[in-house]
Amino acid sequence: RAVPKEEQHSVDLIEKNYVYGDIKHEVNVYVKVFTNSPFLVCMDLARSQEEVIDPKYLWIGPDGKNLEGRTYVNLTETGKLMVMGFKEFMSGAYTCTLSHKIIETTTQEEREMFEAYKFMVYAYREADHTYQVFVRFTTKECELEANSQFFEELKRILNIIISDLTCHIIESSYKCHSVRIPKQGLSHELFVSFQVNPFAPGWEEVCHQVPYDCEDATNMRVQEARDRIGEFFSKQTYALKHEFQTVPTIHYVDNSFSVTHIDSCRPGFGKNDITHKNCASCCVVCDPGTYSPNNEVTCQICARPRDKKYGARSC
Repeated sequence: RAVPKEEQHSVDLIEKNYVYGDIKHEVNVYVKVFTNSPFLVCMDLARSQEEVIDPKYLWIGPDGKNLEGRTYVNLTETGKLMVMGFKEFMSGAYTCTLSHKIIETTTQEEREMFEAYKFMVYAYREADHTYQVFVRFTTKECELEANSQFFEELKRILNIIISDLTCHIIESSYKCHSVRIPKQGLSHELFVSFQVNPFAPGWEEVCHQVPYDCEDATNMRVQEARDRIGEFFSKQTYALKHEFQTVPTIHYVDNSFSVTHIDSCRPGFGKNDITHKNCASCCVVCDPGTYSPNNEVTCQICARPRDKKYGARSC
């Protein structure tokens, strides 16, 4: 087999698709589900720049068995390993033993050397985004019946604006407060809050059109929904200034629109910025002995862990 260009040894081979081993400690690697892992190199960077005589490589997977001949791995003759179409259960320790010879220049005596490298490889997904929106409206008084009618109508309009994106408004509520504004006296305001959520009925069908994983598509849709809603409120400001002879009873408070994003993870995944600080914003597969049954962002610890598998959704 011709040696592909990327395997010809030169210093410019330190590309992003190579991860080198380290004799002193295990190396953490994060692979997005359904994609291929980078090449795990059975050497450290220094060794890879030197001449190595009679190298042999033995790769052992998370199940403790030799990886040679497995359908989902690509093992090159220079000892690099790529795990293809990565799934939760493929997470775990990948270890490689490099054996090579050292030949004494004067006596031509041969000695065999062994070096072991350990990679902890974890499946991860992008977090799902939901946007939390806060916005305020001035009203005549808090006891007004029109307040709740207005609130329902507002939700209806917002849902229409984003319905083609299979996004919808959830967790919506409002409270009326009296607000004292410097130099203006007392006014009454509706404090409205809601979430823009990408999982409106029918979102799964949209996902079937996307190969593999849906998070990227879902996150793009919900971001677009957030932008449209932001635009809707900025138009309110314009309308109040330019289009009304008399200001309506309930109207938007200028610049009161604010938005924060909330992450959630799919079941079997969670965030942990201590254990996985190199992938702090990722939803990383739950470690054995932990589980995540829902869309929370944390893997919970099992009271009595039975099986030792990654990505558990229950104990």
